[in-house]
Amino acid sequence: MSKKVFSWPWAVYQANYHELRAKSGLDAYFFVRFLRMMVRILVPIWLVSWAVLLPATGVRSGSESLTGLDRFTFGNVPTTQQSRYSAHIILAWLFTIWIAWNIRFEMGHFVTTRQRWLIHPENASSAMRSTVLISGVPRRYLSESALTKLFSHLPGGVRKVWFNRDLKDMPLIYERRLNAAKRLEAAETSLVCTAVKLNNKRKKAHAEVVEDVGQRDLRNDARPRMEPCVFGAEQGKCSLVDGLVPKNKRPSHRLPTFSWMPFSLPLIGKKVDTIEWARQELTETNQALRQARHQLARDMAIDFPGADTDDPDLLYADPASAQTYLPLNSAFIRFNNQMAAHMTAQVLTHHMPYRMTAKTVGVAPGDVVWSNLNMNPYEVRIRTAISWAVTVILVIVCAIPVAFVGAISDINSLCATYRRLVWLCDLPPVVGGLISGILSPALLTVLNMLLPTILRVLARFEGATRKTGIELSLMNRYFLFQVVNSFLVVTLSSGVTASLSELLHNPVSIPASLAQNIPRASNFFLTYIVLQGLSGTASGFLQLVPLVLYYAKLYVLGSTPRAIHCIKYTLRSVAWGTLFPSITVLVVITFAYGIISPIINGLSAITCFLFYQMYKYVFIWQIGGEKAGETGGMFFPRAIQHVFVGLYLQQISLAALFFLAQNAEGEQSAVAEGVLMIVLVLFTALFHIIINSSYGPLEHYLPLTLADATHRTAEPSQELNDSTSYVEHIMRERITTAEAGDPSTAKEEDPQMTALDVNEEPGPEDCYHPASVDPEPIIWLPRDPFGLAEAEEHSMRTTGIEASSQNAVVDAKGHVDVTGPPPHSVRPQLEAS
Repeated sequence: MSKKVFSWPWAVYQANYHELRAKSGLDAYFFVRFLRMMVRILVPIWLVSWAVLLPATGVRSGSESLTGLDRFTFGNVPTTQQSRYSAHIILAWLFTIWIAWNIRFEMGHFVTTRQRWLIHPENASSAMRSTVLISGVPRRYLSESALTKLFSHLPGGVRKVWFNRDLKDMPLIYERRLNAAKRLEAAETSLVCTAVKLNNKRKKAHAEVVEDVGQRDLRNDARPRMEPCVFGAEQGKCSLVDGLVPKNKRPSHRLPTFSWMPFSLPLIGKKVDTIEWARQELTETNQALRQARHQLARDMAIDFPGADTDDPDLLYADPASAQTYLPLNSAFIRFNNQMAAHMTAQVLTHHMPYRMTAKTVGVAPGDVVWSNLNMNPYEVRIRTAISWAVTVILVIVCAIPVAFVGAISDINSLCATYRRLVWLCDLPPVVGGLISGILSPALLTVLNMLLPTILRVLARFEGATRKTGIELSLMNRYFLFQVVNSFLVVTLSSGVTASLSELLHNPVSIPASLAQNIPRASNFFLTYIVLQGLSGTASGFLQLVPLVLYYAKLYVLGSTPRAIHCIKYTLRSVAWGTLFPSITVLVVITFAYGIISPIINGLSAITCFLFYQMYKYVFIWQIGGEKAGETGGMFFPRAIQHVFVGLYLQQISLAALFFLAQNAEGEQSAVAEGVLMIVLVLFTALFHIIINSSYGPLEHYLPLTLADATHRTAEPSQELNDSTSYVEHIMRERITTAEAGDPSTAKEEDPQMTALDVNEEPGPEDCYHPASVDPEPIIWLPRDPFGLAEAEEHSMRTTGIEASSQNAVVDAKGHVDVTGPPPHSVRPQLEAS
C-alpha cells in the first residue's frame, strides 16, 4: 500500500489482480476475475442502453401517470409509438451476443489457467493432487492388496491405500480429549492470572499498612505476597499455587447431571475443581486412545482379500472378520502419477451399480468431512433428495416475508388499494421514502443473512465428503433462494400490488396493466443495488466490523495464549458458498432489468467496479487462501451458470412483455418482437449447451495430451514401523499449491509458471482420521513472575501430560500475551479454540 494517507485508492486501483494466484489461490483469483468480467460486460451495455433506451422510453412519451425514474422503464413507451420497441429488441440481441462472447472468452481462460495450475511442478508433486477418494467400495476390494491390484493397470501404479474405518468410540474419545485440553488450558491460564491479580491486591494492601506506620514504601517490591497455606495443609504440604491462590479462587465447574447432556446446568450437578478434573480426563482419554490405536495398528496389518465371501459385492465389510475396526466402503488411494489419479476418476471402475462411482481427485485430509465417509451410495442419494426437498420448502416458506418486503416497496399503491392502509398515504414523504427505499432492501438483506446457516446444514446432511463440496452445494442452494425470493417474488409482489386495484375493477386491462406496472418494480432493485454497492464497498474498505470483532474477541474470548494467538495471527476465511451467490444474484437482477429499466445498468456497472476494487484489496492485503480448501477455481463455472439464468429471465420476461404490449386500439402491437425474443431464448439455450459440452469435461480433469507435462510426485513417505506407538511416528510433509498464469498472454512465457515461488502450507500426507493420528496435545501456559506456570508445567509432566510455557507471558496486571507460535506439535483442532 502507499505510504501517503490519501493515495491508497490509487494504489488499490493499480494493484495487479494476478497477484491473487500466488497469495490467495485460484478461488479468490477467479472471484475477482468474475467481477472484472462483469465490469467489462456492463460498461458498454451501460453506455449504449442509456444512449438508446432512455430517449426511446422517456422522451415524448405522453404519459402523465409515470413520473421520476418510472419514465425510463419499458412500460412508458406510448401506445401510439409502439415502433420504439424495435430499440429494445435490437439491443437485447446485441447485448446477448456481447455477453456470450465474454462467457466464451472467460471459460477458455478458466480451463487453460486451471490446467496450467494442475500441472505446475510444485502442485503436481504434492500428495493431495495424486490422491483420489473413492466411495462405495464393495467387500471384495476392502483390502490394500485388492485395490492396489485393481488400479495397477494405470500408469505408475498405486503408492499407498488408506481405508476409512469404523473407529467406533475413538472419535468420541478424541473429542473428549480436545475438550479436556481446552478446558485445562483455560483453567491453568486463569489460575496464573488470578495469582498475579491477587498478589497485586496483597501488595497494595501491605504497602498501605506499612505506610500508615511510617515505614518504607513497598509497593514496588516484586516478591509475591503469600496467603496462609490452607489447600494443601491437610496433606501436610504447601505448594506455590496453594500459597498464591486460595482454594475458593481456583477454577471450578459443574458436571452435567446426565452423561448424555452436552453441557451442565447452573446450580445443578457435582461441582469439581476444573484443573484436577481436566487432568484426570486428559490422562484417561490419552490412555484410551493409545490402546485403541495399538489395536488399530494390528488391524491395519491384517490384509484380508475378502473375495471368498458369499456376497463379495456388498457395500460393507464381513462382520465375522477378526478385525476390531472394520474398513468402511471408502478409501483414499494415492498414485505415483498425477495423471493416473485423473484417469481413475473418469474410468468405469465396477460392473455393478453404485460401486466405486463417487470419486474425487485432489483430496486433502483437512478438507474431508470424516463423518460422511461411512455412508453407502444409496443413503447418499436418499439424503440428497431429502435435503433438496427441504431446501425447496424453505424457499417457498420464505416467500411470505419476502412478498411483504416487496409489497412495502410500493406503499403508495398499497394505501390507494386497501382502506385499512390509507394511513400510509398520510405519512410525510420522507418517511414514505425511507420505508420503500431503505427499509425494504434492508429487511431483504437481513433475511438473506439468516438462511445460509440452515442451507449449509442441509448441504452437509446430503453426504458431501468434502468441506469444499458443502460450499459448492450451498452456492447453488443459496442462489436458488436469492433468485426466487430476492428477485421473482419481489418483482411479482411489487408489480401485482401496483396493479391490484385496476385488476379488481377492470379485468380486461390485465395485460396492459401488467406490462406497465411490472417494470416499475425495478425501482426497488435500483435502491437495492445502490445499497449493496455503497454499504458493501464502504464496509469492505473500512473493515469496521472485523476491527470491532477483533478487539471484542481479544478482550472477551482471549483467555488463553492459544486463543490470543488465533485471534491475532489467523487470517479470516472466506465462505464461497454465500459470497459468490451474493454477487451473481446482482448480475441476474441487472440482466433481467437491463432492457426493461436501463437505469440499472449504470448503477450495476459502478457497483461491480467498486466490488472489483474492494475485493482485490481484501484478497491481496487482508485474507489469505487455505490450501486445504482450495478448489482451483471450481466456483467460477457455477457462477457462469448463474449468468445464464439472468439471460433466460431477461429474455422470457421481455418476450412476455412484448406479447402483452398493446397499441391505442387495444391490439397486440409487438408480436414480432416477442417472436424474436423466443428465437433469442433458443439461441441462448443452444449456446449454453455448446459451452457446457465444450468446457464441462475440461473443468475437472487433466487430458492425456498434458500427460508429458505432469511431474511424478515425491518419494514415498516413511512406512509405518512395527512399533506399538505407530501413530506418533506418522510423518507430516509439506504440500505446496502453485497458482497458474494468465492464458491471455499464452504466447509469452508466464513468470508465474516458471518461477517456483509458491506458498507452502503444512499438511498431512497420510489420510487418516484425526482421532487415529493426532499426537497428544501440549498445554500452553503463560510464564509469570512467580514461576507458577513452570510449577504447573512440572506437575502436569509428572502425570504424563505435555505442557509448555514458551512464547507466552502474563504481564504485571494479569493480562496474557504471546510472543511467538504455540508449541509445534499442537494440532489445528486444538488451535481453533
